Amino acid sequence: MERPLQNIRYDKAAEALYIVDQTLLPTEEKEIRLETAEQMYDAIRSLRVRGAPAIGICAAYCLYALARTIDAPDMDGFMERLRTYSAYLNSSRPTAVNLSWALNVQLETAGAHRQEGREAVLEALYEQAVEIHEDDIAKCKAISEFGLSLLKEGDGVLTHCNAGPLATSRYGTAQGPFLLAAERGMKLRVFADETRPLLQGARLTSYELQKGGVDVTLICDNMASIVMKNGWVQACFVGCDRVAANGDTANKIGTSGVAILAKHYGIPVYVLGPTSTVDMACPDGEHIPIELRDGEEIKNLWYEKPMALPEVKCYNPAFDVTDHALITAIVTEKGICYPPFTESLAALFENA
Repeated sequence: MERPLQNIRYDKAAEALYIVDQTLLPTEEKEIRLETAEQMYDAIRSLRVRGAPAIGICAAYCLYALARTIDAPDMDGFMERLRTYSAYLNSSRPTAVNLSWALNVQLETAGAHRQEGREAVLEALYEQAVEIHEDDIAKCKAISEFGLSLLKEGDGVLTHCNAGPLATSRYGTAQGPFLLAAERGMKLRVFADETRPLLQGARLTSYELQKGGVDVTLICDNMASIVMKNGWVQACFVGCDRVAANGDTANKIGTSGVAILAKHYGIPVYVLGPTSTVDMACPDGEHIPIELRDGEEIKNLWYEKPMALPEVKCYNPAFDVTDHALITAIVTEKGICYPPFTESLAALFENA
């Protein structure tokens, strides 16, 4: 069993931010350094760093690194420039709430220390980024423990997209229970959807699980129904990029189809993610912005030659919304939430 790659790394001695370029996996494991705002924006937009929690962690370090470059005559100018950088990074991807959440936390941290001067603000921003990172590691471990409690020896589980260490930290969310089970010698069988059109399931999930000693079988997205019909799947575990207050959940395109199939075959669907992904200000899935991406990802990406005529129109939403009625439970680091989600999700924040 191999240890997962460290997807985000800040070298404090060199004051340098590095990420594993996920667009190169699984054939090449390469770190790249992010130095400018444009590089950081591109890394998020182009999916060099991806996964809602990982985007939040990366954004926290990015804002600290950018703050170090600000040359302003006073703290008013410093804060104005910091807010501009934050807004720019936040515009890179609209669906994952962790991005705006982490950036807002950093802006609040800077505001709380602005009277102490620039150096104090920089120190606070770095410490807050580290705290966000370490907190996600702890949350992933807790989510993995709760998720594993829903499975038993020999179960088959279907997962869609990628919600492992690359998308989060350490264990991951939806993949965390599988890796934790492997560590403990518990046998599970995982079916990983390839996840068109960006193939995160093929390139990343099967890669991480294979390296982690998990019995993983890669399938095309349109094979999910037959493995369910064959009785090979006892549960579906998926991650999430945003959870609305009523339990509607945005995740990688194709997730809602998995949930609909699972409903037909009587298979439970579990959504796993940290509470930072729960957006109580968003009432339902209708209010979740869905990112639309370039249609060239469908026609050309991964192909030696184009698979459609250049003039053919494409519709390429990056996410879809799974209705709360299709979800059996939502697993967070604070526990497992069951319907009605309007009550169980709200209870997560009662003592916050």
